[in-house]
Amino acid sequence: MAFAGEVAWITGASSGIGAAMARALAADGAHVILSGRNAEALAAVAADCAKGDATALVLPFEVTDHTAALAAADQAWDWAAARSGGIDILVNNAGISQRSLAVDTDYTVYERIIAVDLLAPIALTQAVLPRMVTQSKGRIVMISSIAGKVGAPMRTAYSAAKFGLIGYADSLRTEVSHLGVQIHVIAPGSIRTDVSRNALTADGSRRGVTDKAIERGFDPETAVATMLAAMAAGTREIIVARGFELEIGELRRTPDALHDKMAALITAGYAAKMEDVA
Repeated sequence: MAFAGEVAWITGASSGIGAAMARALAADGAHVILSGRNAEALAAVAADCAKGDATALVLPFEVTDHTAALAAADQAWDWAAARSGGIDILVNNAGISQRSLAVDTDYTVYERIIAVDLLAPIALTQAVLPRMVTQSKGRIVMISSIAGKVGAPMRTAYSAAKFGLIGYADSLRTEVSHLGVQIHVIAPGSIRTDVSRNALTADGSRRGVTDKAIERGFDPETAVATMLAAMAAGTREIIVARGFELEIGELRRTPDALHDKMAALITAGYAAKMEDVA
């Protein structure tokens, strides 16, 4: 019961990894806030979660609507404050993938994917982060991808966004780990979700079909169990994959010693020295 009594806010919670994460956390005794665009689907997940001591809040909004995201952050924090003092876990899971060659892809596809997969989680994190720092505790979880560790064909926009998400998370970790806020990067390989069906094609339309690799992947419940166990253990970079995808992830894994060395810069006064130079 590593997360019992805590409050977790999960985006993209209506299906796939997000829904499985919500159910697993609720089963562990956590309260959950479920966000996404499909209020009806979110309500169905909430009904599964609101059992025993766990409670659930459905908080739908469009992640790329910055004003709506800020309002949602205030509402989520107020709801969480009545249960555990504030949001304990923010899971930035909402995302959209791509299946198109760069030479064929319209620029608007890059704008959409980067807005959803990179800028939206940064915006939500920035809205929650100061309050987590004030309470000196919390976890921020970034659902990246193996495609965020190595450039994958037909995913130039997706890889760009997921690489960027890891870069933001790794840099953020150096700044806040000594303040009690943990940053977890999760890089899944193939998970049996609708990620491929919902992927954008070259003209921005929905692909509508899945990949064989996705269909052969982990079921979301198994993947989430691995993620949560690693989070409870304090693992900073969590790779959930097998076969060639696991090999890729391990080849590109950032060593813990490097995470420690970068975080040590802040505790050694790096920020203050930079301010003095300015």
